[in-house]
Amino acid sequence: MMSPADLNGSGSESDDDRILKETYNSVELADHDRQVLLEEEEREELLATHDSHGQSSFFSRAKDKRRNLNHDEKTSHKRPHKARHRKSKRTKDDEAKLLYRMEAGSKDDTSSQASSSTELNNLPSTGDTSKRKGVIHIGVGVAMAVFLLLLLFGAYKASNSRKATVALETLSNGTSDFAPTTILISLDGFRADFLHRGLTPTLNSFIAKGVSPKWMLPSFPSVTFPNHYTLVTGLHPESHGVVGNTFWDPEWNEDFYYTDPTRSMQPKWWAGGEPLWVTAEKQNVTTAIHMWPGSEAHIALLEPTYLDRFNGTEDLTRKVDRVLELLDASEATEGSVIGPRPQLIAAYVPVVDADGHTYGPNSTEIRGTIQKVDSMLHDLFTGLDQRNLTKIVNVVVVSDHGMATTSTDRLIQLDDLIDLDLVDRIDGWPLYGLRPKNPADLQGLYDKLLVEAAHNEHFDVYIKETMPERFHFSNNDRIAPLWAIPKTGWAIVHKEDFDVKAAKAKGETYHPKGLHGYDHEHPLMRSIFIARGPAFPHEPNSQLDVFQNIEVYNIVCDSLGIEPKPNNGTLRLPLQPIGLHSSQPAASDDIPEDLPSDPAVAVDVAHANATNPAPVAEPPGNRVETAQDSTPSEADNSYWAFFTAKLEAAKAWADEMIAKLGEG
Repeated sequence: MMSPADLNGSGSESDDDRILKETYNSVELADHDRQVLLEEEEREELLATHDSHGQSSFFSRAKDKRRNLNHDEKTSHKRPHKARHRKSKRTKDDEAKLLYRMEAGSKDDTSSQASSSTELNNLPSTGDTSKRKGVIHIGVGVAMAVFLLLLLFGAYKASNSRKATVALETLSNGTSDFAPTTILISLDGFRADFLHRGLTPTLNSFIAKGVSPKWMLPSFPSVTFPNHYTLVTGLHPESHGVVGNTFWDPEWNEDFYYTDPTRSMQPKWWAGGEPLWVTAEKQNVTTAIHMWPGSEAHIALLEPTYLDRFNGTEDLTRKVDRVLELLDASEATEGSVIGPRPQLIAAYVPVVDADGHTYGPNSTEIRGTIQKVDSMLHDLFTGLDQRNLTKIVNVVVVSDHGMATTSTDRLIQLDDLIDLDLVDRIDGWPLYGLRPKNPADLQGLYDKLLVEAAHNEHFDVYIKETMPERFHFSNNDRIAPLWAIPKTGWAIVHKEDFDVKAAKAKGETYHPKGLHGYDHEHPLMRSIFIARGPAFPHEPNSQLDVFQNIEVYNIVCDSLGIEPKPNNGTLRLPLQPIGLHSSQPAASDDIPEDLPSDPAVAVDVAHANATNPAPVAEPPGNRVETAQDSTPSEADNSYWAFFTAKLEAAKAWADEMIAKLGEG
């Protein structure tokens, strides 16, 4: 039997032999021998595939590995054991050398397949090193991918750091359990400074008990349909696609007209956004939508559980009854008329906008309408209180835009500015979007309007490339390529609708007497946002910083505990107040001065507001609303409105006489 010395071809025992004797028994030596043979085989395979630079091709090996993956899985059930075994026998020095070679980027000095087996034997294992290089390359790639994912996750967490953290739980009013429930009410055309006219005790009390900014900014253009869809999608009009009350879609060669349901209430017009009721219903939250603009369009082919079609003549009392009726619903039972109870109720109130257009935002009539709406809210809050739901149900009151007074003296005749024979379509109102018949005429029309605007400071001209970024009104094909936008209180007309010179000669008055659609940041376009309920656990009378109405969608979603669709908003619950509303009368900056109507009936609006300031809000808890606190009856309103009008007329006459006497 050959001794270890015989294995070396010499009679003396080497140091390696002694180490082997001391370390391994006979079984281990046999295993070691097999291991050496396996490594020799792998080195031979390496030599056969070595490239001209002395390095094996990583990509060719990876390709071969993918090609033989299924085969390897079937035939290499012993290979993982062998690999682990080799790793256990490699010394720490070997590992250090390998890592150094990889980090330093050093290459083997051998030039080609002529590399000798002796040189290879000096390495830990060339075949194993190449494989380890491949593994390390893969490991580095995986580590980088993981690091990138971690960065993305961190960015996501940072962007959603304000995500809802308020308690969303089922609450009981003593007789029924209520999942998170929110009532969203839109008062169309309710200008923010209407709160300072001494006509809204209910809304002012609501502010004192809830959380609100001084005002909320609408989106551009400040008209009804785009802003109501923004309120329930969180998207700018250019993003959701309802870019006006009227507009043209060049792809379909069709026009959207808001007063024609056969055209406007088709799902395709609304496909650019996902409204609240769709988001909620997708997440098994029952919804009830009362006349909200766009709600009848079968958006995403997913209907609200309850849908009330638009009825412009519906009495305000009926709206209150409908909301309370929905809240009184119980879980669906056989034979029940209403059920299950909705968690989202969105109701639309059009009367302030309608009367603002008809009579003007400073008219006697609008004062009565504001009072009626405030009385409606009083009845609703009383109904909630009677059902012990004041602290159970969230209530959010918003408006979509403000209103400005018009005048026959503030009109711009479009026919006098450009050749309308070159124009194919006119979108929008009171701002005008122009689509030329021939696209080649666009620049000429733009240049002509720029010249006219330079001599008339009452309107601005834009093409999509020059549209102010804050408008977010350029990135949609439904937006006309050329726009003439009047300054607030002015209107652009063309003769087929209103001939300015002829009207003035006949003493005719321009209608409507109130308009909106102007720059959404103008003070007369300001809207409102007021909230109260378990999702808004703020100190009473809390004041928020001013924000735009793209934020409402996220806020309402959070109040219901549902995940919003990606949108342009960033605010999330809980909201962060900046302090409390002042108990002092509103500052002059909070009450913008409206332009007068026709001079013969002009009213000093600022003076009227100053003599009728909003009542100072009493601290919550010091006053309990009762039926006696409600707004006077309709008959009383009419009498008071008549008396106020006469008083204002007498005041204006007296001021005029004093001024004339002073001149004399």
